[in-house]
Amino acid sequence: MTPRFDFIGVAVADMATSLKFYRQLGMGFPADADQQPHAEVSLPGGMRLAWDTIANIRSFDPEWKAPQAGSGVSLAFVCDSPAEVDKIHAELVQAGYTSHREPWDAFWGQRYATIQDPDGHAVDLYAALPTTP
Repeated sequence: MTPRFDFIGVAVADMATSLKFYRQLGMGFPADADQQPHAEVSLPGGMRLAWDTIANIRSFDPEWKAPQAGSGVSLAFVCDSPAEVDKIHAELVQAGYTSHREPWDAFWGQRYATIQDPDGHAVDLYAALPTTP
């Protein structure tokens, strides 16, 4: 059998703080997930996206070390329009999250922005720019 990509894990210092951020991006978690050491959601196509507290990770890997913020992996959320990229970015900044890159029109044809989640992970927001004939 060939291995199949199935799971993306995100290490977090505080589950409730992290899930609050991702709920603002439409991720559905039950309220009791805030007190759990592990939370996950199923994505279209069967993939799973999961959050584990650092304490939980260290329960099975005591030598685990947290990566540095901005360490090359990011999560990306597609938005319905360029205006929605701007709106969601502004709402997250207003809620106290750190913008890594303000919205801009990328040369590859997308409105793009990057914000940091509570643990410093890069989270990209993007939408296709309108095409001009």
